[in-house]
Amino acid sequence: MRSDDKLIKDCLSGNKQAQYELYQRFSGVLFGICLRYTRNRAEAEDLLQEAFIKIFAKLASFGFKGSFEGWLKRLVVNQAINFRRDSLKYLFVNSYAEPPEPKSEEETESFSASSIPKERLLQMVQSLPDGYRLVFNMYVFENLQHQQIAEMLEISENTSKTQLMKARNKLKQMVEAELATSNISVKS
Repeated sequence: MRSDDKLIKDCLSGNKQAQYELYQRFSGVLFGICLRYTRNRAEAEDLLQEAFIKIFAKLASFGFKGSFEGWLKRLVVNQAINFRRDSLKYLFVNSYAEPPEPKSEEETESFSASSIPKERLLQMVQSLPDGYRLVFNMYVFENLQHQQIAEMLEISENTSKTQLMKARNKLKQMVEAELATSNISVKS
């Protein structure tokens, strides 16, 4: 297997085998990101294909600084956001009211979703409404702050906070329902 630097240089020179090797090496981890941002496998496959077109088009801009895999992941996340950008204004319900204050630990039920298979948790995230899912992924998995999310999505910070709160509440309901149907007890 070639080193990343050699592989990138070979791809830049138009070597089709190197491009295939790059795809084979990174498509799995990048597909996982695509699954989080889409509703189903078919959408994720489309997104991955578009992302690789973008990756090969922008490969010369990598500059061999920092992590190549990190660079690839950032491109895929940006592609996922752009994948939805055309319909973003329809995804969010702007809320001009302040989002509710988080509940104290005593008021919040704690439970463990660790007994739910990862594939099922992914399905739950995928089933979230588009706006919820997009903000949830950006905040939880990409570690972006609400200000950054708001700027990237051209929404208010309050809308970002509200969408995250609604996503968490919806996921909590789904997890609780899943735990109840599996006869797994919820800790109080």
